[in-house]
Amino acid sequence: MSHQSHQRLSLGLSRRSLLQRSGLGLGSLALADLLAGQTRADGVVDASSSLGQREPHFPGKAKRVIHVFANGGPSQVDTFDPKPALQKFHGKTIDPALSKDRRLGGVAHASPFKFRKHGESGVEISDLFPKLARHADKLCVIRSMVTDVPNHEPGLMMMNCGDIVRPRPCVGSWALYGLGTENQSLPGFVVMCPTGLPTAATANWRSAFLPGIYQGTYVDSQHTDPEQLVANINNDFLPHKQQQRQMQLIQQLNRQHLADRDSDPQLETRIESLELAFRMQAEARDAFDVRLEPESIRELYGDTQQGRQLLIARRLAQRGVRYVQVYHGAGQPWDSHANIDVNHKRLCKESDQPLAALLTDLQQQGMLEDTLVIWGGEIGRTPTVQLPVGPRPGRDHHHDGFSIWMAGGGVKGGHVHGVTDEVGLKAVEDRVHVHDLHATILHLLGFDHTALTYRYAGRDFRLTDVHGNVVHDILA
Repeated sequence: MSHQSHQRLSLGLSRRSLLQRSGLGLGSLALADLLAGQTRADGVVDASSSLGQREPHFPGKAKRVIHVFANGGPSQVDTFDPKPALQKFHGKTIDPALSKDRRLGGVAHASPFKFRKHGESGVEISDLFPKLARHADKLCVIRSMVTDVPNHEPGLMMMNCGDIVRPRPCVGSWALYGLGTENQSLPGFVVMCPTGLPTAATANWRSAFLPGIYQGTYVDSQHTDPEQLVANINNDFLPHKQQQRQMQLIQQLNRQHLADRDSDPQLETRIESLELAFRMQAEARDAFDVRLEPESIRELYGDTQQGRQLLIARRLAQRGVRYVQVYHGAGQPWDSHANIDVNHKRLCKESDQPLAALLTDLQQQGMLEDTLVIWGGEIGRTPTVQLPVGPRPGRDHHHDGFSIWMAGGGVKGGHVHGVTDEVGLKAVEDRVHVHDLHATILHLLGFDHTALTYRYAGRDFRLTDVHGNVVHDILA
């Protein structure tokens, strides 16, 4: 059965509703087994569930994704795209021939940070990332990313959902819709964002017209206590067996209610969410508790907010969560319009050790080759400083040539893709639009991005709309 039709049979019924109406008497037995938190002997979730595991179009190199979102837009010319030519323009207006395609304010500002070649591949990385640089031969750096608008909200919407305005499902929702989950006791798509929400808020992890069971589960990861990370995870008043009997009764009534309403997808999503919330009691607390890790692993990541987030991300990925998105800079973003020297030093220091630890840990766990790690923001920053130039210069928004990197999951390590011009104003070779990035992510997960569709409002929708090409040059 194709992905666009797995949710609804030709009769207009979900598989669950069909079973209920067929008189086979299996619904209550399946529910009892589901609520006991059991999987089949081979560990696969029942395919009749919306979250049941499903085969991709072809064998993918990646089974899961950890996306570290540098909220606000890191400066590419200070991190992963060295531009020594900026030195000759420093403090001066950039040659109009270079900036002819865009209105550009301010004067050129050479990076205050040094770049060095690292690893056997010689990938050039700023001194802001000394520990991550030791993994240079694992990184696939894309220096030619482009997006449509140099503003935060449309930038985040495009990077997450493939559209700058219209409500569309995000990448994590499409991945979960396509592959299902490996663990029915945890959400298949988790978003960690501490101390507040990013621009565009929960729209960044919405499922939109996909069933609600595919939306991201938000976790306020500023907390360290697992019971605060996942609210109301335990019931202090009823023992588990009594809760189970109560849930069976409630869900039996819910499904009768559903059957009378010809399989309302919103109601079915609520029923499935209630089942998932109940099952989470068995595993979520342990999954989010980094104190259960050996001290050596906790020291590897560092006892910081970002260190704990990325360690939790690995623990979730290890337990079968399909897509984990970790925001960095939600409260104090990478949006360095002023004082970029101090701000980027702080942000990179917060990121450097945890990112390096994540790659080390995934490799030691034997997970790196089938876990796709992505790092980057929604936009980049200009090679100029904003006017008026003061004692604490910063950089403006930039959308036509910025950097991200990927590792593991079937991408080439020690590889640089794309070129920006001599001052970092424009991607001039091997441009990669966000649609191309999305097509490539889906390809690594085993999908033809043009065929992973969902029927809604009379047409088939996909993550990349009518755009996007797989970037084959970065595939291992």
